[in-house]
Amino acid sequence: MTVGIVLISHNQIGAELINTARQMFSCYPLPTKIISIGIDDNTDEIRLKLKRTIEEIDQGHGTLILTDMFGSTPSNIACDVSELHDIRIVSGLNLPMLIRVLNYPNLTLDELEQKAITGGQEGVARCHHTGCTS
Repeated sequence: MTVGIVLISHNQIGAELINTARQMFSCYPLPTKIISIGIDDNTDEIRLKLKRTIEEIDQGHGTLILTDMFGSTPSNIACDVSELHDIRIVSGLNLPMLIRVLNYPNLTLDELEQKAITGGQEGVARCHHTGCTS
């Protein structure tokens, strides 16, 4: 079972996060594609690109889309394709979220969605001079 992962973000946020994750893993556990959105990009063209990307990456077990910020253009475009079969969307992309997802390549789409949410949330901590707390 292999879920496809699509990162859709402003500028190169997704690309930089996936490059960092690739440095942390000796092998790359899940098929992943990145869509970067610039300020002058046409949203209709990006929407079509996302649909094509999902078709390319889906191996029959669904696609998890990770976006950088809820309510922004990447998130809105992702929501526009949410009616497609076996799509889950999680916003608030951060490195802990991505690492958590990539650490569990054998999970189902629903399970990976939950890992993304918990990984993203647990990756946020308050740091102070005596250490960090969640």
